[in-house]
Amino acid sequence: MDFDLNEQKNKLTTVVHPFEPVYDKNSKILILGTMASPKSREYGFYYGHSQNNFWRVIAAVFDSHILQTIDDKKEFLLKNNIAVWDVLYSCRISGADDNSIKDPVVNDFTDILAKSQIKTIFTTGMTATKLYKKYCYEKTQISSIYLPSTSPANRKYFDLNRLIEEYKIIIDYI
Repeated sequence: MDFDLNEQKNKLTTVVHPFEPVYDKNSKILILGTMASPKSREYGFYYGHSQNNFWRVIAAVFDSHILQTIDDKKEFLLKNNIAVWDVLYSCRISGADDNSIKDPVVNDFTDILAKSQIKTIFTTGMTATKLYKKYCYEKTQISSIYLPSTSPANRKYFDLNRLIEEYKIIIDYI
């Protein structure tokens, strides 16, 4: 029975990115994750897992209240000239395990870069950083700046206060 559970747990599923990027003509920075997690896809927006610290961190960096609704989050991002998207358009993945990613297909950043003022790209987590450098940098010619992942899996390395300190760098680019 354990074998069946492990096999099911490690099963790769093909995922196609479900969200459009959030940006407008005034966006100056782009924050890229790897791929929307199952909880984010269920929630219907970026960083949708209730234990993911992204929205708490961003709110703290900008000395703002915690953002609750998807509309509030979109409005906040655009008001602060922040664009959000993910490196991957599709991949095969086991749950939310970035280390299991196979057959990555990256998003095309041509439009978002042409229709905004984005000059700086931040990647959240090591996998997003590696994938961006390997598959996207040559086309965009914009180096990415690494930010630690805000996912619950990264809590043992980065508590909320340390994440906030790390993410304060984005203020310098807005």
